[in-house]
Amino acid sequence: MTKAAKREGSPSKGLGTPPSPWTQRTPPGTVEYRAYRDEGTSPPALVVQAGKTQLRYHLRCIEDLHAMLSQAGDWVPLGSADEQKPAPDGTVEAWGRSTSNPVQGWYGLKKGLRGRFGMYVPPVLEVLGLAEVEHHPKNNRMRALAKKR
Repeated sequence: MTKAAKREGSPSKGLGTPPSPWTQRTPPGTVEYRAYRDEGTSPPALVVQAGKTQLRYHLRCIEDLHAMLSQAGDWVPLGSADEQKPAPDGTVEAWGRSTSNPVQGWYGLKKGLRGRFGMYVPPVLEVLGLAEVEHHPKNNRMRALAKKR
């Protein structure tokens, strides 16, 4: 088992692969979902299975979000929102759809299911030991942790 899967305090089980996905809970703890890396697709994807809904994000979102958080140097609000709703400025969600991020737009890969970046991606960074995520009923934030060498 990897260090990420064993990370103390992490709610995850699994290795982040299709046969052994991470079992996660959203930051408020209201929804359980599975997530894994799918490097065999073009582009490679972070796949999130929440109930019957499958969302796919550019796999590079993990490293890109960590870099953004590291540059911010402090807590950043998550601000999760569906694709059809505006994301609050200055949030992880807004950054995940901004033309100024490294992919110059949405990290979500399927139109209609590109939102909720701020809900499903932060716990993945947490299990990988790249970020600290708050777990309150509302208004959660995250911040970067230094990469382990």
